[in-house]
Amino acid sequence: MSLNTDDHRHKKRKIVRVERESENLRPLQKPLGGGGGAKLALKMGGNADEKQRRGSRAQDRRPSKNGPESKKKSVLKNGTMNAAAQLVGGSATATTNDTVVPNSSRRLIVVAGSYEKILYGLEIEPQKRKMNGEDERADFTPVFAFPAHISCVKAVAASRPSGKWLATGGTDETIKIWDLRRRKELGTLQQHQGSITQLSFPTRTHLISTSEDGTICVYHTRDWAVLATLRGHKGRVNDVAVHPSAKVCLSVGKDRTLRMWDLMRGKGSGSVKLGKEGEVVRWLPSGTRIAVVSESALDIYSTKMAMLQTIRHSTRIQDLHFCRAPNGRELGLVAAEDKLVTVYLMPPSVEDGEGTSVPVVATLIGHINRVKAIESITIQNTTYATSVSSDGQVHLYDLTNVLAASAQSDPLAVHPLAVYDTKGSRLTCVTVTDCGDVEMTSSTGLQRKRKQSEASDDEEVYAGQEDDDEEEEDGDEEDEEDDEGNDD
Repeated sequence: MSLNTDDHRHKKRKIVRVERESENLRPLQKPLGGGGGAKLALKMGGNADEKQRRGSRAQDRRPSKNGPESKKKSVLKNGTMNAAAQLVGGSATATTNDTVVPNSSRRLIVVAGSYEKILYGLEIEPQKRKMNGEDERADFTPVFAFPAHISCVKAVAASRPSGKWLATGGTDETIKIWDLRRRKELGTLQQHQGSITQLSFPTRTHLISTSEDGTICVYHTRDWAVLATLRGHKGRVNDVAVHPSAKVCLSVGKDRTLRMWDLMRGKGSGSVKLGKEGEVVRWLPSGTRIAVVSESALDIYSTKMAMLQTIRHSTRIQDLHFCRAPNGRELGLVAAEDKLVTVYLMPPSVEDGEGTSVPVVATLIGHINRVKAIESITIQNTTYATSVSSDGQVHLYDLTNVLAASAQSDPLAVHPLAVYDTKGSRLTCVTVTDCGDVEMTSSTGLQRKRKQSEASDDEEVYAGQEDDDEEEEDGDEEDEEDDEGNDD
């Protein structure tokens, strides 16, 4: 009788552990693995001896790479990836390949938000291309798609380089923080009392948010504490832009002012009345000029907030992004109602900007509705731009030829390198970051190289998981004692 009972308890404990592993890997189907009650950050509590004890226990109990536990987790991970692919209408079958990809191969992850509350995550290796007629094409791989907020997703931002943090904000007045590498939700920031309008990671250690409540908040990613709350706008703050030095930032809002903030002291340092509502504000990559968008006008200012010139676009501008060519030229990517992303070649200096015409060197084509957002990233000397539109499509463009285009020649028409169709979602915002190097091996398939910092993060998470496992085992032992008492 007792032997049968022990066997039953052993099987019961084994089943519980498998379920726990499945829950840890569930984020590919649900909100990146977290619920609303998830902790904002995992920390190792207790004194130094307790930390050392937990760390050694985590090391001893960590499953081996070739053991049965690793195979079990691999099966669960592949299964959830396929489920996520079915959810977003794509394919993500895990396979092994004997082909060795060079270490220079990099993977990008594109995250887009929508009016329908859905957050889309797509991965792509832009260097892995195939010919489609006369054009080269790459393929997006869907990673996740789920309702991240209870209302419209208005802003997304990912930290760089080797993106770890993802922040999303919506009209539900909350900011959600995700671990993009582990596909887990860390928690929710509820500092604002209005819809979130913009998010930005100026560095890997800081997050900035703006809201309709008229405030700008600065957070530290170590513990997600609020370092400063900047107040000065009367009404909604539409956008914020941090200087390349990360010492000052600009903001525009419904009060028709352009404000400059000293991030070193957490105070305002100047403002100017625009006479119209600024919708988008950006620093040029050189940090010597400022661009402010109001409807179809793109106004260029000096760092002293003096007007230099105005660029008139044909239709209302939805978003603006700047990138720099290898030769130092600065280009402005304008996403607008005309279903295009128009690329302007900016004058090389402040003096040249006064009264100088700004030529169009290229147009990024392919969307069939207004382009809502645009962002670019440079990896291994190649610049890519990603755009989202109300037509529900995500595009990725290779800007190599655009950055080298001449102002004297006709504008280039650039087709997308990759396209992903969300099947009708009205996309609102987009961010892109890199995932690090990718290797392909015959035994393990795709694997990402982890840095030492990631390894230390792993040990911290394992220590936290060991505490949960220990509590579970204690609970099981109590159940066993109760069962034995009942048997007696």
